[in-house]
Amino acid sequence: MEGTIKSKILDADGIRRAVTRIAHEIVEKNKGTDKLVLVGIRRRGVPLAERIQEYIKEFEGVELPLGILDITLYRDDLSTIDVQPVVHETDVPVSIEGKTVILIDDVLYTGRTARAALDATMDLGRPERIQLAVLVDRGHRELPIRADFVGKNLPTSRREIVAVRLLEVDAEEDVLLLEREDHN
Repeated sequence: MEGTIKSKILDADGIRRAVTRIAHEIVEKNKGTDKLVLVGIRRRGVPLAERIQEYIKEFEGVELPLGILDITLYRDDLSTIDVQPVVHETDVPVSIEGKTVILIDDVLYTGRTARAALDATMDLGRPERIQLAVLVDRGHRELPIRADFVGKNLPTSRREIVAVRLLEVDAEEDVLLLEREDHN
C-alpha cells in the first residue's frame, strides 16, 4: 500500500452487508432478473461480481450470467501506464444484445475506468442498458458518470487513497482510507 492508514472504512462484515444490499437493489431496480448480465471489471470488480451473483442465486434462485471485462486497452492513460501494458482476457460468455449489463467495480473515483468499461462493453454488442455498481464511491468525478448502485459513499480529498482489499485478490478483507505519502 502506498500511504499511511488513516481509518478502516469497512471490515469484512461491512463489505458483506454492502454487497448483499447492492445485490438486492439490482434485482429490485430491474424488477427481477430477466435479461441481466453481471460483468466484473478486472481486478477487484470480478470477485465482487461473483459475490453479487452468489447472493442473487441465494435469494432469487437464479444464476445470472457472469462476465469478466479487461479495460486495459480502453484506458485514456494507456501511454502513461507502461510501454507494454499487460492485457488480460475479456470473457463475457453470453450475448449482451438487448440485455441489461451491470458493470461492477470496487471504487468509483474520476469516472475514467467506468468510461473505459462502457467503451469495452459496447464493443461486445448493443445492450438495452448499462448500469454501474461500485463498492465505494469516493467522489472527484472528472467525467459525467454516476453509479446506479453504491455500497458506501465516502467523501475524500485528492490526497487520500481508498484501498479495497478482498480475500480473493489480497488475502485480506477490508476497505481502508490512506493518506498519500509526500515524495519531495
